[in-house]
Amino acid sequence: MQYVILGLLLGGPLSLYDLQKRFSAGISLFYSASSGSIQRALQHLVADGAVVAAEADESRRGRKIHRITDAGRARWRHWMLAPLPEGTDAETTVLAKVYLLGRLEAEKDRAAVVRGIRQHTETALQGLEALAADIDARTAGLDPEGRRLFAYQRATLDYGLRTHALLRDWLDEVAEVDA
Repeated sequence: MQYVILGLLLGGPLSLYDLQKRFSAGISLFYSASSGSIQRALQHLVADGAVVAAEADESRRGRKIHRITDAGRARWRHWMLAPLPEGTDAETTVLAKVYLLGRLEAEKDRAAVVRGIRQHTETALQGLEALAADIDARTAGLDPEGRRLFAYQRATLDYGLRTHALLRDWLDEVAEVDA
């Protein structure tokens, strides 16, 4: 969440309320965040020096405006260009990076991010395809009852195959934005 907040702050200073509105206006489609979790992430960013907070003005007591620092910009850029993590957060990270992709100034950096995500997706898809081929070969010898029981597990694997193929095709479309 911290990187999403940093990416949002690249567009200009925001209050906690403004950040919450940005999350609910689009980011919540792929990243669920409570007001408290946004506030805690913002506090960590301030403590780490990636963000500075200042009183907004005298008329709204206690309202702080948050600005990204040069260190925060560097941290965000490093995250954007870094390889995807393995595991369950990969899809959320992909969507966050694509959502924020326009904040990267250099076209070559945007292209590198999309290429990295696509390569990660292609590698994962190839692994799932190999697993599917192995499983299909092993289940061919099962009796009808065994094949029926296994069919639902295979359906789950098929879901993974289809979502990875869709993601790969979608990334090819995203890559065309700067082309």
